[in-house]
Formats: sequence, structure tokens, C-alpha cells
Amino acid sequence: MLQVENLNYWYQSKSEPLYEDLNLTFDEGKLYGILGSSGSGKTTFLSLIAGLDTPKSGDIYYEGKSLKKIGLTRYRNECVSIVFQSYNLLPYLSALDNITAALEITHSKKANRKEYALEMLQKVGIDAEMAKKNVQHLSGGQQQRVAIVRAMCCDARLVVADEPTGNLDEQNSLEIIRLFKQLAHEQNKCVIVITHEKEIAEQCDTVLELKSKKMHVIKSS
Repeated sequence: MLQVENLNYWYQSKSEPLYEDLNLTFDEGKLYGILGSSGSGKTTFLSLIAGLDTPKSGDIYYEGKSLKKIGLTRYRNECVSIVFQSYNLLPYLSALDNITAALEITHSKKANRKEYALEMLQKVGIDAEMAKKNVQHLSGGQQQRVAIVRAMCCDARLVVADEPTGNLDEQNSLEIIRLFKQLAHEQNKCVIVITHEKEIAEQCDTVLELKSKKMHVIKSS
């Protein structure tokens, strides 16, 4: 589904490249975990495959088409759902309205959007009463779960997440990873999770580590 070809990237303020000629393939129906030390470029890599930034050289293909040809705005709206580390929820809406708004913006084919959104929120411990609260009245961990559900509910076949369990306890972290697995295995989506937690990475089908400007496969199943 997603192919990274001869990818190179560097920050303008630094002479050292962050990556050198990365070549990777990500398939549908799989959950991927990407590990790496702080500053290794994990979040920047997610920005590139999510169409939020562009490589300095090389290319990224979605279903055989270059992101440049698809157009980054169209790609972000139709092809990929993103779970941001900073949540990026609409602060003036409730948890429920954040999800239904995303379903409307992405032209989701889901019927009964409100009921579907409530059902998905329930799966991560956000009940109907809590779902109707303004997101600013929710805790950081609750907001993170809303952001994760928002990405899961949309029809995009590629889901990318930046440290999605960072503010969650162990029980909720495992529940989120279980839902990501369901997305990959039952809905045949490609799910890519950036994490620093080895326990979370171990739950993934394939684990890659970003180290010394290269991406190494350390687990594959």
C-alpha cells in the first residue's frame, strides 16, 4: 500500500542528514511499530508518510502513485488518518462532535454516524455522558483516546499514529493496540505506530527501528 523509495531528509539548520536512502514497503492488513531513540527522526518520518512534509529527495508512493501526483491535500483528506501526539482536537466541540465532524469532512460512508461514534468511544472507556462534554473538560488521557477513535472511525485505509499510548495507563494502552490490530487484521488497513515503548512495539506484526540514518527490521511476522 505504501512504498518509500530512496528517501532522504535533513533539517535546514543541520548539515547531517536525518535519513539516507530509506527504502521501505508497508502492506495492508498489517500493524507496524517504529522504534527509535529521541531525536532519531521518528516523528519527522511520520510527517513525511502522512503528507504533512515532503522529502528532500526520493519519493513516497500510495497504491503505486506518488504523493506528489495525488496531491498532499487530497492524500491527507482521503487516504490517511493521523493520530497526533498533541491530539489536534477541535477545542470548541464535544468529543462526539469531534468524531462526527471528521466523518463528515472525510465523506465517510458510515451509516448512523452518531451511533457509530458513540459505540467506538465506548470501546475506549468514553461513555455517552462523557462524549457530550467539551473536549477541554476531559483529561489528557481521555483527549488522546478521542483523537485515536477519530482516526479509527474515518474510512482512510492508512492510519498513522505518533506515540498514541504516551498518556495512557497499561490497560488502556493495550486496549488501543488491540483496536489498532483489529483495524489492520479485520478491516485490512495499514496501521503504522510510532512508539518508544518496546512493550507496545512487541504487539505489532512488524517492528522497525530507526537508527544511524537507516530503518532496520527487528521483527517480522
